[in-house]
Amino acid sequence: MTQIEVVDDPLDDVTLVTRARDGDLRAYEVLVLRYQGQMYRFAARMLANRADAEDVVQEVFLAAWRKLEQLQEGAAFVSWLYRTTTNRCLNVIRTRKPQAEVEPEEHEATGGLPERSIEVSEQMAALERALPTLTKEQRACWLLREVDGLSYDEIAKTIGCSVTVVRGRIARARVQLAEVMAPWR
Repeated sequence: MTQIEVVDDPLDDVTLVTRARDGDLRAYEVLVLRYQGQMYRFAARMLANRADAEDVVQEVFLAAWRKLEQLQEGAAFVSWLYRTTTNRCLNVIRTRKPQAEVEPEEHEATGGLPERSIEVSEQMAALERALPTLTKEQRACWLLREVDGLSYDEIAKTIGCSVTVVRGRIARARVQLAEVMAPWR
């Protein structure tokens, strides 16, 4: 996915959604530029495949444009994006062949000491290999919480279940990931 400039537009989401509903393409473009990176990172982790993630994000923003009038509250735009992205990712996972193994994406080493960069890169690769071992529901909840920082309430609303179910899925995901990542402690 190509790097997109960070949009530092002073208008809030509610104003942009309202303008976009009225047909202002520039307002919708600002929303897309503001949130596509966030949705792409989430989808890429959820699917462990960059091409699929790009397709999902394109579909999500196209669907959002088409259904923008259905959004009752402009402030709910980001939650709506997460819910739509999560559902599309789950659909992609469901349609994959069960025997197909997904290779994790390679991570570029970050700056700093070469030894530390290699270690961090290996840890990230181990985490990328571990995430697909979670159920798709656990993976969605864990990523929304640990990577995107959503609250339990926000996750419950995003995926359409109770906070108790979200807490259980995240707890099970953490236990399973802790076992797989134990050598890195």
